[in-house]
Amino acid sequence: MSEAKLRAGLVGLGSMGRHHCRVLSELDGVELVAVVDPMGDKFGIARGVPVLDSVEQLVALGVDYTVVACPTALHEEVGLQLAEAGVHALVEKPVADTVEGARRLVEAFESRGLVAGVGHIERYNPALQSLRARLEAGELGEVFQVVTRRQGPFPHRIADVGVVKDLATHDIDLTAWATGKPYASVSAHTVSKSGRPHEDMVAAVGQLTDGTMVSHLVNWLSPLKERFTSVTGERGCFIADTLTADLTFHSNAAVATEWEALQAFRGVAEGDMIRYAIPKREPLLVEHEFFRDAVLGRSHEISTLRQGLRTVEVAAAVLESAATGDTVRLDTADDAVPSGA
Repeated sequence: MSEAKLRAGLVGLGSMGRHHCRVLSELDGVELVAVVDPMGDKFGIARGVPVLDSVEQLVALGVDYTVVACPTALHEEVGLQLAEAGVHALVEKPVADTVEGARRLVEAFESRGLVAGVGHIERYNPALQSLRARLEAGELGEVFQVVTRRQGPFPHRIADVGVVKDLATHDIDLTAWATGKPYASVSAHTVSKSGRPHEDMVAAVGQLTDGTMVSHLVNWLSPLKERFTSVTGERGCFIADTLTADLTFHSNAAVATEWEALQAFRGVAEGDMIRYAIPKREPLLVEHEFFRDAVLGRSHEISTLRQGLRTVEVAAAVLESAATGDTVRLDTADDAVPSGA
């Protein structure tokens, strides 16, 4: 006999929720039972699945797990309702809009032995998965620096948080996850130019616990859309473009450049450049597959709530540094090496 399907729910049919709805509707081994959105199915994408007004109505239908894709300010309230009902949950990033809220969610799910994850989708980008595997294999040798740039036009769907919590949390999470090292300190500057109460641009530098330098430039004020991650180490540099899911390696090879005019620009040694051919599956689908398997007890390779809490703590430190002008040091006493896909 075939295995019974997991019964899944979804909270929120906004920009990200619509994508979750599509994937859940087609995910092997899963039945999308109902969706919660007080605004209804404005875009007509629920595919005949009931659209409810409240989380209570969803829980009453009996669901194994639920994806939380409502506005960030509501993550804590919805998550606590699901935990109280004994429902596993995949919460969109950031896990909550405050550190305290994130801690309450961690306690609520962990104390009940429930599976709970955070939708840090960049972990499932093919380029970054390949990059992480190569770093773990030691292909770069000692890692010196991680640099990210995440720039693009203003996303009008975002109203309740600034660019640090909405976008920079991607880079904070992927940096700690890819290197396997948590943040030790951060220093940042922000600006707000759109007339909203939140920041629109951040430039942050920091250090991981092993001494690796990090640098993040994030904004939603640019007409140029860029998703760039560079990891430099003793054997060269990996560059990941997560828009195209391409990963390139620039090696440090001892091939002398004899053309004197070029030495000033390229240095005295120039290595090979390789663009890797890697399988490219949709990151959101892969994220859902990992979470489904975690609920079934087959895999633990998800972005956990506790890791999501750590990302919120680093984001809060970035905002604190920008407000005070000081470098903020993070408590690393309880940090473990991040795991995941």
